[in-house]
Amino acid sequence: MDKLLTMSKKELTRLEVIQRLEEKRLKQKEAAELLGISERHVRRLLCAYRQDGESGLISKRRGVPSNNRLAIEVVVKARDLIYERYHDFGPTLAHEKLSEIHGLQISRESIRSLMIAEELWRPKKLKRPPVHQLRERRACFGEFVQIDGSPHAWFEERGPVCNLLVYIDDATGKLIELYFTPGETTFGYFAATKRYVTRYGKPMAFYSDKNSIFKVNSKNALSGSGMTQFGRAMKEIDIEIICANTPQAKGRVERAIQILQDRLVKEMRLRGISTIDDANAYVIEFMDDYNDRFAVEPRSSHNVHRALRPEEDLDQVFTLQEQRILSKNLTLQYKNVVYQIQTSRPTYAMRKAAVIVCENDRGEISILYKGQSLAYTMYRKQQRQAEVVSSKSIDDKLKKLHRPSKDHPWRQYGQRISGKPIKEVAQYDPATSTD
Repeated sequence: MDKLLTMSKKELTRLEVIQRLEEKRLKQKEAAELLGISERHVRRLLCAYRQDGESGLISKRRGVPSNNRLAIEVVVKARDLIYERYHDFGPTLAHEKLSEIHGLQISRESIRSLMIAEELWRPKKLKRPPVHQLRERRACFGEFVQIDGSPHAWFEERGPVCNLLVYIDDATGKLIELYFTPGETTFGYFAATKRYVTRYGKPMAFYSDKNSIFKVNSKNALSGSGMTQFGRAMKEIDIEIICANTPQAKGRVERAIQILQDRLVKEMRLRGISTIDDANAYVIEFMDDYNDRFAVEPRSSHNVHRALRPEEDLDQVFTLQEQRILSKNLTLQYKNVVYQIQTSRPTYAMRKAAVIVCENDRGEISILYKGQSLAYTMYRKQQRQAEVVSSKSIDDKLKKLHRPSKDHPWRQYGQRISGKPIKEVAQYDPATSTD
């Protein structure tokens, strides 16, 4: 009885060519060209055909496990660790942790296949990329630094939502400053810039969005110098601010923030970090690791960061500063408080003098006249008037103004899910209420 053979399309082609070669209708060189193999391999196939017939051309590895297959123990250990600690990680980050922390010798694509099989990772469909004009990286480190802030649940459920201020160098893609703040404020950028400048020096320019921290957006502003507090401070230390017209224009920092919202959140989870102070202490280590993985070499080795000059006092520069004109009685008003200047010189000498009121992040006030600090006393505090608050600070301001007590009737009203209350609504009795 004839034996039934199963051959692939490739093996059927080889069989046809080898039969023609055996019948002297082809030369070995022509057979090698048709099969895309060497003449030596053609002779090897011909010998196998003469010895075993058609079965000699069938691969001996069929049905045999690969020599490069992963050990079952490694696959099981990787699967258990992913379910236990890295179930919401992406394949790339999970592979890094399994190899660096747990010492598993397994490829990234094997982790990807494993997570897809376990339905822990869903491969994304390829989308047609949007077309944006390509802007080449700057040549030198420190020539062009992109900055932005990102409100996010950085501590997940372990802590409150806060902002991360991100500074990334355009030439290298290197993270040069990460700083957590409760809100995206001028003082937050002051603190982050101070850490950055102290470590690296002064860059040539910052590239930001049109946030009111960086740019005066009112076209018909009737007062002021035309610059924001942050813009004034950067001018004093000779750092230019350039505002992007679209989010895509500062895509490098936008993409970095997307990576941070994945990697940094999970790194802090593994370390149990849940406070802003602990996070700001950890980001130095994180930036070093990030830069080792993702930073690129600049086209020029020249570092354009500049050292601070002796007269540039960052503690003084990074304050809120406003100009005031002294009255005949040497008084001025700032934030609803009247300040009386104390001086030993004749009062007429300082009447109508222009002074600078400086406020630091702790609310401490200093008054400067020709660069010298003046002594003062607080005369009286006026009634609180309307306060100008940026749109990103409204939530924090409202929380400070009104914080209901734990037993307030407002807290007794249950939320509704699908139209059904999740708890009974307490009755509000005005006679017994203390509000």
